[in-house]
Amino acid sequence: MPLAKAGEINLYYEIQGRGEPLVLIMGYGFSSGHWFAIRDVLAKERQVILFDNRGTGRSDKPDIQYTAKMMAADILGLLDKIGIGAASVFGVSMGGMIAQEFTLSYPQRVSSLILGCTTCGGTKAVPVTAEAVAFLFDPGRAKLSEEEKALSTVPWLWNKEFVDKNPGAIKRFIATSLEYPTPPHTLVSQGNALVTFDSYDRLPDIKAPTLVICGNKDRLIPYENSQLLASRIPGAELAIIENAGHGFITDSTPKTGKLVLDFLRRHSKAGRP
Repeated sequence: MPLAKAGEINLYYEIQGRGEPLVLIMGYGFSSGHWFAIRDVLAKERQVILFDNRGTGRSDKPDIQYTAKMMAADILGLLDKIGIGAASVFGVSMGGMIAQEFTLSYPQRVSSLILGCTTCGGTKAVPVTAEAVAFLFDPGRAKLSEEEKALSTVPWLWNKEFVDKNPGAIKRFIATSLEYPTPPHTLVSQGNALVTFDSYDRLPDIKAPTLVICGNKDRLIPYENSQLLASRIPGAELAIIENAGHGFITDSTPKTGKLVLDFLRRHSKAGRP
């Protein structure tokens, strides 16, 4: 089992494919296994580095308050341990917040940046609905079984049409969620990273080529947040996928794969003088 000592914790990681490195950063309460739909697509052209954020999967799960800066430092430690200098970075949801923080804190380590279904946080962000806040931070979820938690998450990630037509993907999501359950304290710890994050004023400092991508049917983080990010990051490209939800990497895998790989090809080191 590959583990890397990053600062004071051990991070579980996997490397798949060959080519220029691409780090994938997963969202709130999820493990790296939740990249299942798209990781093989991306690994056809890139050396994909997946890891479990602190608190999830097979990484250490310290019961303390996490911050985006702390979790960005985890990634730096991981890349140092496995000998990766600069890499492209793709983060979704909370992972997109960590990706922003990583890029702002360690700009020399980011060759290009992809922000998926995420937000700048703080008071300038387009707020999530009260219903979404209740779902994300409901302490009563701790009383549910792991399968009940996964099932209750499904409608927040995908629309009914996708769920009805893709039972295999839903089964895979549930199985992945049950394989390495996320403990209740992680949701509190990572929740602190969510609510304390604010990059709005710093976004113009991002110099890496940036793609912002989301679905226009996102129930968790309104897609207007992606529009805001793209407007604040110099030269950023914006892609909004029609009829896709918060889980766009799964419900729109072919479109997402094409958008991401096309962007990465255009900003490849190999293609630069």
